[in-house]
Amino acid sequence: MNFPVLKKASYILVNTPDMVIHNGTTQTLERETNPNSEYLQNLKNHLRPFEEVVAYAPNQTYIGNLTPEQLSEMPRPWFGKNVETADRFGKFGEVMPQDEFYGLMKISDVFDLVILEAAFANAVREKLAKHPLIAAKAEKIVGDSIEKVQDLVNNSGAEGLYQDGNLVGCVRRAHEFDPNLSAHYMLENLAVKASGVLAGMHLINNLDIPVNEIEYIIECSEEAIGDMNQRGGGNIAKAIGEVVGLTGATGSDMRGFCAGPTHSLITAASLVQSGIYKNVVVIAGGATAKLGMNGRDHVKKNMPVLEDCLGGFAVLVSPNDGVSPVLRTDVVGRHTIGHGASPQAVLEALVLDPLTANGLKVTDVQKYAPEMQTPDITEPAGAGDVPTQNYKMIGALAVKKGQLDKKELPNFVKQYGYPGYAPTQGHIPSGAPIIGHGIEHIKNGALNNFMIVGKGSLFLGRMTNLFDGVSILVEKNTGKVENNSGVSKEEVKSMVADAMKDFAAFLVNANQ
Repeated sequence: MNFPVLKKASYILVNTPDMVIHNGTTQTLERETNPNSEYLQNLKNHLRPFEEVVAYAPNQTYIGNLTPEQLSEMPRPWFGKNVETADRFGKFGEVMPQDEFYGLMKISDVFDLVILEAAFANAVREKLAKHPLIAAKAEKIVGDSIEKVQDLVNNSGAEGLYQDGNLVGCVRRAHEFDPNLSAHYMLENLAVKASGVLAGMHLINNLDIPVNEIEYIIECSEEAIGDMNQRGGGNIAKAIGEVVGLTGATGSDMRGFCAGPTHSLITAASLVQSGIYKNVVVIAGGATAKLGMNGRDHVKKNMPVLEDCLGGFAVLVSPNDGVSPVLRTDVVGRHTIGHGASPQAVLEALVLDPLTANGLKVTDVQKYAPEMQTPDITEPAGAGDVPTQNYKMIGALAVKKGQLDKKELPNFVKQYGYPGYAPTQGHIPSGAPIIGHGIEHIKNGALNNFMIVGKGSLFLGRMTNLFDGVSILVEKNTGKVENNSGVSKEEVKSMVADAMKDFAAFLVNANQ
């Protein structure tokens, strides 16, 4: 079978300390219910400077400057121990500072909803004019008076944009009465769009296929765009593609909470393998609501608020090129409605069942990528080391099925798993972070395969208590590319001629 391939992946982070304070749901809710709380008063003293955010080992791993193997050898906690070789730019993407991101939001805005104060806009335009991917678009960053910004925030329901605590701009509402076009939702959607744009720009940079051959975009973040008549109607995919310059593509949004990216990846692989679309991009921007989500616990434990970044990624799925890792569309796990929601049932459906159906054991897969949240973030909040918990359960399944000796279980986590290094941005950690490193590891011979495991909690939408999840196996390319070009014109002519002869003979016989 001619499987589709993972051609390339990009990963970006956007450090947004002021947005943690003003746009993260934990903080906005605290401000509404307890505006004088000790937490809010102490919060800004626990926000890291940009240099520390860049030098944080999981962030360097996420953008490709460290490998997961290198991260696993570093003692934890990882915060407060800057990586000496840290760089803002990595082989997969970058960590962007907040002021530049406001500029990118302005570039990504086509309805004049983002208003930046003139001096701030000028400074950001100068910075982005030097950005290797955004320079050509920097001229779109224009400013306005601070008085206009203040009036919109104070009197017209606009959401302020702050830098170092100072008001430097705003996002205004898109409709006077429609709550779905309020400034709050416009800021959320512009943030997910702009961070998706940044991931998309890194994806197409130095791409070895023509950009106009990208034919479809699947956007898989957790935001919903639309107005009062169709809240969540979409389409962030085409909105991102427009700014990135994917002029040959159409697209749509796919949602599935944390499992959304893996659903999207399987869909992209199916579209490419079927021949409906030649090249498909799966892309997602970050969620402002998740900023500082566990901040209260971080402050309480006198540590930095580590959820200070928006996250984004983009993946290109293409026809088999004989080199890139293949997506095994015949080894796909799915958590069905009838499976039940116990952790064991979920992992049996996503890991054990698809492998068993294809004559594979749990130990035949070299690396698993379930929920890859950074444990520095989740442990202080009482959620534990999420990736490690998943690896232990997968290992226990292998023991139960006689595929792994019980005494080998303690080593299973390190041998078959990676430490978590993704921000808690909902959809971002679930399986997707492994793809960039996985592509490289398979190409350089360090790995033969890995499994992407996406899981999601559907109860969050209050429509069902069901759990969700899908998975897919990725493996080394055999180098053999089947010829799917179809039948030649000459063969068609020959078949038609043969058919006409047979039909003529049939008529002759019928008349005798």
